[in-house]
Amino acid sequence: MSAVLALGAVVTSVAPRRAADAGPLTPDGDEARRWAEQELSDPVYDIAEPTPFDRIARAVADFFERLFATELSGEWGPAVAVVAAIVVLILIGVAFALWGIPRSSRRAHAPSPSLFGEAEVRSAAELRSAAASHARKAEWDAAIVLHFRALARGCSERGVVETPPGATVHAFARAAARVFPHLADELERSATAFDDVRYLRRPGTAALYRQVAETDSAVVAAKPLVAAEVPA
Repeated sequence: MSAVLALGAVVTSVAPRRAADAGPLTPDGDEARRWAEQELSDPVYDIAEPTPFDRIARAVADFFERLFATELSGEWGPAVAVVAAIVVLILIGVAFALWGIPRSSRRAHAPSPSLFGEAEVRSAAELRSAAASHARKAEWDAAIVLHFRALARGCSERGVVETPPGATVHAFARAAARVFPHLADELERSATAFDDVRYLRRPGTAALYRQVAETDSAVVAAKPLVAAEVPA
């Protein structure tokens, strides 16, 4: 019995010391602040920090939220609406100045370095000028080929028919016919004229050149229905 009492006394005397060594389960104010500073110093919290763009966007959103949440009467209502419209236009202008027009629009005006299987970087206007120069010399083969190329390059520059490298003239004519359906027959005949003089080695004529040139002029003057892409 005395041994049991002695063992109980030892346990009782050791338990408080172990609890003291482990530290308090509820920290005081200074200890809690130190723990918080150590935790927030972890780099993982840097990811959650808002960027300058985030702050600007939040400020603009807050401005408009306060602007339209305020009830205005009398002459102030129209004035605030005008100011808000001006602010929106300025923001749109700044966005275009910083980031430019959409990529798809820029791409529509960038000529492909190849056209119908051959290297060709000239603009539609340059190709038309070269075709007219050959026509004045009665060099109908070159004039027909160059003017049809001008037709295709002009459609690419307008962003209505994209002609990737490797596309054929008839594939282009079919794609262009979806954009200009009322000119489908003229486009197909002009593509056939190109094939005849370029690949079949048939002699070009003034009539064939005039046909291609008139089709090109009609396409330039026509309003496109949809944009199309020529299958490669």
